[in-house]
Amino acid sequence: MGWDQRPAGPLPPSTRPTYNLSGYSPAFKDGYIDGCETAKKTAYGYKDERRLAADTQYRAGWNDGFSLCRGKR
Repeated sequence: MGWDQRPAGPLPPSTRPTYNLSGYSPAFKDGYIDGCETAKKTAYGYKDERRLAADTQYRAGWNDGFSLCRGKR
């Protein structure tokens, strides 16, 4: 498993954002979780290169999640 593959099945409760993301788009929330889990170096860390290139909301969420969670180790 690596940053380019996500484990099968639903994400566990531990991947829920610690920040209130209500009001953000589903794409932003997906990106936030993927970026945060990547920063925490969990098995759920994931970087969807296609979505990063094509979806500005996913990219913004991934970058925010990565930045915020990187300092929480």
